[in-house]
Amino acid sequence: RKSFSSIKRCWLCSSYCKRKIIKILKIIAIMKVSLATAILLVTPAAAFVPSVGPSASSTKLSVIDDKTEVREYFNTEGFNRWNKIYSESDDVNSVQMDIRDGHGQTISKILNWVEADGDIKGKTVCDCGCGVGSLAIPLAQMGAKISASDISDSMANEAGRRAKELGIKDNQAKFYTSDLESVSGKYDTVTCVDVAIHYPTEKMAEMVKHLCSLSDRRVLISFAPKTWYYTLLKKIGELFPGPSKTTRAYLHEEEVVRKALEESGFKVQREEMTATNFYFSRLLEATK
Repeated sequence: RKSFSSIKRCWLCSSYCKRKIIKILKIIAIMKVSLATAILLVTPAAAFVPSVGPSASSTKLSVIDDKTEVREYFNTEGFNRWNKIYSESDDVNSVQMDIRDGHGQTISKILNWVEADGDIKGKTVCDCGCGVGSLAIPLAQMGAKISASDISDSMANEAGRRAKELGIKDNQAKFYTSDLESVSGKYDTVTCVDVAIHYPTEKMAEMVKHLCSLSDRRVLISFAPKTWYYTLLKKIGELFPGPSKTTRAYLHEEEVVRKALEESGFKVQREEMTATNFYFSRLLEATK
């Protein structure tokens, strides 16, 4: 026999689930493109590490194929789409506008942290997966010396164009094409915002540790967190593929990211979560 309190808890739980289901159905009705893409493809372009195959030869082939896919997408259709999203263009739909707002919030949170610290001027910053320069450019304007890379020529060139248009000199910010694994050097701060979306789960820790190896002091990373709700949305999105070509998207367990940071000698100091209707991003700042 159930007590009144237990019945009440069951009723509340049921109501909560119903509200979530209704929200999911509304999202499906709104979207005309893949829900998984709208939720998860929040990165302009990124260095992609594919899944590990059953053999060395198949793994090598997969590396080439997946990198080529991402590079080609963000040099063509993907560039046109995301360049508009990460600009002030009015030629975007409601989903794209929502993603623009969400990404903008994440960028603003990072800039607010940096501004509050007041110590970025003259410091070196490596921005991996810089896209069109949404983070690298304002950091350069704050006095940081920027080395920013992207796997897409189109994205890196656009970032350089925007920087030049704003009067940022070449000796203040360098934008170049590179996958994340090939980025080298040592920097005060390393940033990687909304790039992990292209990294399979089994490669996430390796990617985080590589970022840490580039940093002398601080790492800032964001990723789409793996929770039951976001996982459900992604699964539903996969049932309704849109007509546009996209790349695969991955959610990541926060525990995996934190562990990789800790094993590299970094400790999380600040954290934020940004969630809009179609953009979900967990932001961590870790320092030595």
